[in-house]
Amino acid sequence: MPSKVGPTDKTTDLFAELLMAQAQGALALFGQMLPQSDASVAESERESGDWAESAARLQAMWAEFQVDQMARVSAASPLMDPFQWGQMTETVLRQLPLANPEVQQKFWEEGLALTNAVLGQFGIGQNPAQNPGTEGSEPQLPRSDKRFADPSWRRQPYFAMVHQLYLLLSEQVLAMAENLEGLDAAKKRQLVFATKALIDGLSPANFPLTNPVAIEKALETRGESLVKGMENLLADLRRGQLTHTSPTAFKLGENIAVTPGKVVYETPLFQLIQYTPTTDKVLKTPLVIFPPWINRFYILDLAPKKSFVRWAVEQGITVFMVSWKSADATMADLQWDDYVQAQTDAIDHVRARLDVPSVHTIGYCVAGTTLAATLALLASRGEADKVASATFFTAQVDFEEAGDLKNFIDDHQIEALAQLSSDGIVDGRYLAAAFNVLRGNDLIWSYVEKNYLQGEEHPAFDLLHWNGDVTNLPARWHCAYLRDLYRDNRLVEPGALQVCGVPIDLRRIATPCYIQAGREDHIAPAKSVWKLTRHLSGPWTFVLAGSGHIAGVVNPPHAKKYQFWTNSGEPDSLDSFIAGAQEHPGSWWPHWRGWLESLDETSVPVRGRRKPGGRGDAVIEDAPGRYVATR
Repeated sequence: MPSKVGPTDKTTDLFAELLMAQAQGALALFGQMLPQSDASVAESERESGDWAESAARLQAMWAEFQVDQMARVSAASPLMDPFQWGQMTETVLRQLPLANPEVQQKFWEEGLALTNAVLGQFGIGQNPAQNPGTEGSEPQLPRSDKRFADPSWRRQPYFAMVHQLYLLLSEQVLAMAENLEGLDAAKKRQLVFATKALIDGLSPANFPLTNPVAIEKALETRGESLVKGMENLLADLRRGQLTHTSPTAFKLGENIAVTPGKVVYETPLFQLIQYTPTTDKVLKTPLVIFPPWINRFYILDLAPKKSFVRWAVEQGITVFMVSWKSADATMADLQWDDYVQAQTDAIDHVRARLDVPSVHTIGYCVAGTTLAATLALLASRGEADKVASATFFTAQVDFEEAGDLKNFIDDHQIEALAQLSSDGIVDGRYLAAAFNVLRGNDLIWSYVEKNYLQGEEHPAFDLLHWNGDVTNLPARWHCAYLRDLYRDNRLVEPGALQVCGVPIDLRRIATPCYIQAGREDHIAPAKSVWKLTRHLSGPWTFVLAGSGHIAGVVNPPHAKKYQFWTNSGEPDSLDSFIAGAQEHPGSWWPHWRGWLESLDETSVPVRGRRKPGGRGDAVIEDAPGRYVATR
């Protein structure tokens, strides 16, 4: 990774200092609240010593961390604030009329009414005869949220009142942002997004002194949970990235990315892996998969039971996978042309290697966007027949309705991202943090609560391991991608963009296409993915899968999870597709395999270079290769 990635993020620093101060205060407070019952003097002294030891360890860890940070020339903290989240907070506070006396009066009146109602559930402030609850029953509170599902939030009046007031104020502030007038649609969406991000970050569940579950855990462990939690926090701050899974649970080539194969070709930008067949015959037309370069390729080759690659090989398909190299300083000048050229290069190499006229292709997410440009380029050159089919996993070409990611795409945000780059490279940790913010409660704050406040160990989860295995990107190309596609939506304007000197017109694509979208996708919304169908001149099949951007794709048939929808009619919108769709249980993978075979079911024996690394076949190394391990 780049050694210098820009100025330290003050929001992350302040958050860490606040957590540490509260943890230290909690240890001091709880240490003075030792039980005064029948415990012996020796037992009380032992407990007092445990609390004192925890407090001393916490203080020593914090002092060591501060010394370490001062010694660093440029401290990177993309952990919580990908693109100057602190400025997003300032925007919320500046634009919302929170200082308006009428607004404050409304907050006060509704807050007071809610407080009285909550306390009344505990018989506080009224005659016991008027108490609507019964002794030992759980209070019936007006608002619920999964963050406060633990009974500890309802057992004591203080914590019940705190989280109910928080939910009330959250509703009011978010409604204020949604109803604010005088902003254009883009600025309005950005304000609402920033407001929700700020509200989520201020939840009482995120701080040790207002989280009863964390307090109970601290009392139970005599402060050890807080010490362990702060160890987790400081480790993440040094790493510059939130940890979602056990860092030692997975190793490439041993328990993830283990499908056998060989690296058969490489360039400075990518390696090409060919997987070893497991059937006697395979489809004549091979498959080339282009994964997104924003993450590692093995999202499609996780643990064997989840591996799309392994499954496809078992279906009698000759599978090739592109493994993109994490960008370093030598790649700073790369542009979109280079990634499109890489795709055409991989296609040509596979055609020559197996002596076949064409290949099937898959493009996942941003690599699918680029695949569409590649197809248009080949069509303009009269070379469209090099690709027999194109499958798009949650890929967008029309970014008009591209979801919450558009909240990071304006001139200010793009400029901020460019300034965060070092040696022309965007540190992948910033991009990971941006994706985490899109689902802040699930991917940030739940881990703050469990791993920092309660000191829990990280789980062993291959998908989360992949999610944290970030890649760096060429800053020049990435900023151009955000500006030209996300912000200006130029890819769907015929001739507005050029690739390798050729104007791009998606209407030239006559290649048969299979388009998969996720019903709950927050990165590439289904409505946005659907729009690809509006720009093709050839036949297409659209499938809507249950779940989201990852689980909607990585859904092996044996798991029997989710469902998918097809529509054999001629829908002209996603709504009409859904209205006339047929639901199918389980994975869409077999449906895709049937579609692939419907194009050409010709099969050939596995011989020669169909099995990589055989006699006379020079290969570079075993899969998963070197590039996937570069940092």
